[in-house]
Amino acid sequence: MPQPKCRKIAVLGYRSVGKSSLTIQFVEGQFVDSYDPTIENTFNKMVTVNGQEFNLQLVDTAGQDEYSIFPQSHSVDIHGYVLVYSVTSMKSFEVVQVLHDKLLDMVGKIQVPTVLVGNKKDLHLERVIKPEEGKKLADSWGAAFMESSAKENETAVEVFKRIILEMEKADGNAAPEEKKCAVM
Repeated sequence: MPQPKCRKIAVLGYRSVGKSSLTIQFVEGQFVDSYDPTIENTFNKMVTVNGQEFNLQLVDTAGQDEYSIFPQSHSVDIHGYVLVYSVTSMKSFEVVQVLHDKLLDMVGKIQVPTVLVGNKKDLHLERVIKPEEGKKLADSWGAAFMESSAKENETAVEVFKRIILEMEKADGNAAPEEKKCAVM
């Protein structure tokens, strides 16, 4: 089996949208019901996708708002981004758009491997963002889109497997040392 690939993923979004719940559900398989604002946590997990092992380092960030200065640490050595909003909060949906713009400015690229996640889809009666709205936004970014419920453990694992696939696609699905140089 090939060597595990190390990948660092940042989980970003407005406060209390479920970034930590999603991350902990993926890493530990449990839902944390209490809300304790995160400063910043890092989790490690090994996963296998398409026969390739990945050693993931997940950076669970503090909640951001539209006025937050985008921390440089969230763009250095990060291979992919999981941008999270709550389907029950229009504010979080607006903030995630601002964060994406700040992210692109910080990394200096027009596109980075990203999965946009509409979390809390189990809260049907409180929903204000339709799935189509999230999909449309993700499409405009060239990003993947998923809805999730960290509480009901719906798609938490799939979200992180999807960002791995997005990172692999951005890498041309080849290890850096295997890339060939072409002179045009």
